[in-house]
Amino acid sequence: QVQLVESGGGLVQVGGSLRLSCAASGRTFSSSDMGWFRQAPGKEREFVAAISWSGGSTDYADSVKGRFTISRGNARNTVYLQMNSLKPEDPAVYYCEARSGRFGSAQARASAYAFWGQGTQVTVSS
Repeated sequence: QVQLVESGGGLVQVGGSLRLSCAASGRTFSSSDMGWFRQAPGKEREFVAAISWSGGSTDYADSVKGRFTISRGNARNTVYLQMNSLKPEDPAVYYCEARSGRFGSAQARASAYAFWGQGTQVTVSS
């Protein structure tokens, strides 16, 4: 059974930081390109950050560049999203997503991903 489990969400003040984690199991996600997406109420799901299976390639949405950092754990089946300098426009449910294989790229297109978790809520207070 394929599972992606996000954690680390919560309430933080504007300017604060959170670190989201995504633990993958059920298949060899260490060989999968992975990404983070987010969805705020009334809005479509949007790309946040992506990382290739090796960790050698990353990509970020313009809105989070310089503030968020995506990385993989040593075993590469865990992905992190370090979020610094959080802004009022960052609150959303954040989803971890995985591609079906080793494509070797940090992919921003939502349609490229085959698996996703239940999400973790991020709330930013002013």
